Amino acid sequence: MSTLALLVVLLLGLVGLLTVGALGYLAHRSPTLTQPLIVALTGAGVLVAMVAVVVIAAR
Repeated sequence: MSTLALLVVLLLGLVGLLTVGALGYLAHRSPTLTQPLIVALTGAGVLVAMVAVVVIAAR
């Protein structure tokens, strides 16, 4: 894996973790939206999919 691809994966991971945290906090503050755990896990699944695309594209 090249250095650029590794940097993209690390930055994507950082932004993804912040997004998952924000989604969990938002769902916790507004329980009418949905359960916080489901929202956070969905965000984590999207993060894994984005990282997989970057890793596959780097090969």
